[in-house]
Amino acid sequence: MTVEPKDGRVPQPVEPPDAGPKPILVVEGLRKEFLLRRSLGDRLRRSDGNRVAAVDDVSFNLTPGETLGIAGESGSGKTTVVRCLIRLVEPDAGSITFGGHDVRSASGGELRDVRRRMQMVFQDPHASLNPRLKVGDAILEAGRVHKRPGASDGDRFVANLLELVNLSASVSRKRPRELSGGQRQRVAIARALAVGPEVLIADEAVSALDVSVQAQLLNLFDDLKKQLGLTMIFVAHQLSIIAQTADRVAIMYLGRIIEQGPVRDVFQDAQHPYTRALLAAIPMPDPDQHLEIAFQESSAGLAVTEGCRYRPRCPYAQLVCERTDPRLEPAGSGRLVACIPRPFAHGQGAEGL
Repeated sequence: MTVEPKDGRVPQPVEPPDAGPKPILVVEGLRKEFLLRRSLGDRLRRSDGNRVAAVDDVSFNLTPGETLGIAGESGSGKTTVVRCLIRLVEPDAGSITFGGHDVRSASGGELRDVRRRMQMVFQDPHASLNPRLKVGDAILEAGRVHKRPGASDGDRFVANLLELVNLSASVSRKRPRELSGGQRQRVAIARALAVGPEVLIADEAVSALDVSVQAQLLNLFDDLKKQLGLTMIFVAHQLSIIAQTADRVAIMYLGRIIEQGPVRDVFQDAQHPYTRALLAAIPMPDPDQHLEIAFQESSAGLAVTEGCRYRPRCPYAQLVCERTDPRLEPAGSGRLVACIPRPFAHGQGAEGL
């Protein structure tokens, strides 16, 4: 926009008001299908089975310093989404823009740089670490491959990273099998940090650990975010974990985001029946405090080809739900909800979470 001055001088552009930080990651219309073969015979004959959309028209963004939680039941598409971000899984459609660059068209050194800047911490650290390498060698290898500052001084480089994740330098001489599950996950985090990422993606990174170790690692992620200025994506099926780690949450169901918004707003005033059912499953310290909704267990949603895919399990389904496939719509305060009846638009929330 320009302003025409009255004295005849050349107009100067006027900066628009600050709309907040620009997203570091923008995902639009992401889609990924997998071929579902029904039997071993189908596999042997390489016949085309049914194609199932594990991720269907998913869009979100991520701003620097933010933690986005992605939650939902197993099979909702959470892991496929984050694997698409660094192309461990190749998307079929949609766009992924990271730092202004098109991730889907990246190749060679450009793709390696994307994967350096966005690092994943996987659910099973034992599978992500080379069992033949000592811990120190695994961490140092990552730093040297990406030519990180300080990697030439191997011992100090490794010791500093182990200290970041609250492990002693002596751990560097051990192999993964000699460590506990919590220690292995800390090593996996240190190895991810060795390449100097801007975005850390934790894919069910604490779900395989007991509750006390989970709490320690959640505190570690929080400390690392503050200390290193990390931006994070935290994938979990437990909303109690998302409540502790995330600023915003995206709830997924059968490949779609069905509710999205600030964690506190979504958890205190969930507007989708599925979100409320997930919240109702969280153990509450007060037995009198609960939500009057639960899942109607059914796999019928997998076969829905028309209308709302959640309606076979929804106690509030109406006739319109059979004809209309709801998409995310603004619901105020930065909220997005994909539900037509919106039975809880003004209902009670999950107070105290």
